[in-house]
Amino acid sequence: MPSNDLESQLKIIKRGAVEIISTEQLKAKLENSLKNNKPLVIKAGFDPTAADIHLGHTVLLRKLRQFQDLGHKVVFLIGDFTARIGDPTGRSEKRKQLSKEEVIAYAATYKKQVSKVLDLDRVEIVFNSDWFEKMSVLEILSLTGHATVAQMLARADFKKRLAKSEDISLLEFMYPLLQGYDSVKLRADIELGGTDQIFNLLVGRDMQKDYDQEQQVVITMPLLEGTDGVQKMSKSFGNYIGINDPPGEIFGKIMSISDELMYKYYELLTDCEISRIKQMHPKEAKIRLAKEIITQYHSGSAAQEAAGEFERVFSHKESPAEIPEYRLKANDNLVSILVNSGLVKSGNEARRLIKQGAVFFGEKKLEAEDFVPVQSGTLKAGSRRFLKIVI
Repeated sequence: MPSNDLESQLKIIKRGAVEIISTEQLKAKLENSLKNNKPLVIKAGFDPTAADIHLGHTVLLRKLRQFQDLGHKVVFLIGDFTARIGDPTGRSEKRKQLSKEEVIAYAATYKKQVSKVLDLDRVEIVFNSDWFEKMSVLEILSLTGHATVAQMLARADFKKRLAKSEDISLLEFMYPLLQGYDSVKLRADIELGGTDQIFNLLVGRDMQKDYDQEQQVVITMPLLEGTDGVQKMSKSFGNYIGINDPPGEIFGKIMSISDELMYKYYELLTDCEISRIKQMHPKEAKIRLAKEIITQYHSGSAAQEAAGEFERVFSHKESPAEIPEYRLKANDNLVSILVNSGLVKSGNEARRLIKQGAVFFGEKKLEAEDFVPVQSGTLKAGSRRFLKIVI
């Protein structure tokens, strides 16, 4: 049960939040919770559209953990049904529909990763297929009565696509209504989401009102920019830091971000006091940030080891202590070597690195995807990944 006083809870809840709709309603819910010793129901939904959870996802997960520590009930909703439709949020084109098998496979990886942030003994994990797959076609279609076409077209994502004469499917109109109905089914007191989710979150408030429920408070969290400092962190942009990435890779990626972005990472991804961090030299602050994050998702010893390896390779210009070997195969080219060795995760990532001039064989920059080494040597992709090619 919530044990902190109202002002203490508000201070923790507000940290890093962009918008609360509404603060007065949040205060009233918290006061009622404290008075009746009844936890609030905190909802956050995640569509399993990829296997890995990255630091961008943990912004919401960390806020959920704060609610857990305040004694509230966290409901982690896995949108295994809605993932098959695809959230149109922030998209300039229709999402590819996933199969049920793909979604189930992705969802299976979430529990273990989420346990690195949330206390699973104090979280309720639910799947929205539990109710949507039991509803008749008529019941599903009746949800459309809770919104108008004008409201949907007023949505920023749709408005941009309409102005460019790009297709918008009726299926995409359904997504916010389904997400809103999730809040009705769960009787959510508070729903968390990124700033790009505001339309969907407000639909949930409206639908709860239509179903004679007390409206949920909406709390939006900022979108975390990826390592490029421009786009939001995403696998599709190749700028993400996965919580399951090797410690050395996490360390190198953190060291590559700008000083300005570093402070945002501190605020959203750690409990460190920002004013004290800003008194440190930026490089030392960045090293501390990398250690903090690796310790959270791996261990303190892994953080120390990654820091030592980074110092050896980048400050003293030495090669890594251990470099994986790859024996060249018939019909190999640069892209297949990068992918088959595990140095990169996809052909698209390999081509992107080559195009950026970030792949070297020895001292030679490689610009052709069909390059094939004719002698053994060291291949380097980006600034942190090495591979020993054996002919």
